[in-house]
Amino acid sequence: MRPRAVALASVSALILAVAGTLGAAPHANPPLPDRMADTGDGTQLITAEAARTSSTTGTVTWWDRSGGRWAKTGASAARFGAKGLTEGGSRKQGTNTTPTGLFRLPYAFGIKPAPPGTDYSYRRVAKNSWWCQDNDSRSYNRWTQPRPADCRAAESEHLITYDPQYAHALVIGFNYDRPVRGRGAGIFLHVNGRGATAGCVSVPEDAMRRILAWADEARRPHMAIGTQSGATAITRY
Repeated sequence: MRPRAVALASVSALILAVAGTLGAAPHANPPLPDRMADTGDGTQLITAEAARTSSTTGTVTWWDRSGGRWAKTGASAARFGAKGLTEGGSRKQGTNTTPTGLFRLPYAFGIKPAPPGTDYSYRRVAKNSWWCQDNDSRSYNRWTQPRPADCRAAESEHLITYDPQYAHALVIGFNYDRPVRGRGAGIFLHVNGRGATAGCVSVPEDAMRRILAWADEARRPHMAIGTQSGATAITRY
């Protein structure tokens, strides 16, 4: 090839390369946490995402933030409420819906001992451990041990009877800090039962054990629950 032709070919290649660089969209597919309105104030995050509000299945993913970037650490198939998902702020108790929103994770608990490597406050379930869901009780939406007189057994969960679901679990801080009566109580991330949940999020036991071994309370993990799009899109929280 003649020198002039070589020079022209080199210039053309440089122009194409620059054009390609300019035309490429930076961060064309950022990780889910980077597309969310809020991820809490920590450096760990669990997301639970469903296709739509009528879905009873979806995906739970856990993420770590380091050097200003979020990276996926693990993922698992997940189950949601038998009646799907609904906006957490307007949820009604007893509707078998999973509340959407961004929540803190107060502590973990389980019928079984904490998985090896667990670095999270963990309460062992005993024979007299209950979760009070009685709207008329002063202990509404709280672990009680034993069950107080003003908390009716018929309106509460006797935790030890939920096996395998509560073999291991994380309390999701929905309606927890300032409970609103009638909105819902006892929303957890727990081990799968036979099918969809009554409003919790569940994963296989192996995934639950991996999540507990991963979660670092000092890194203030939060959990976001939502759909892929629409008014309850996980990116809105």
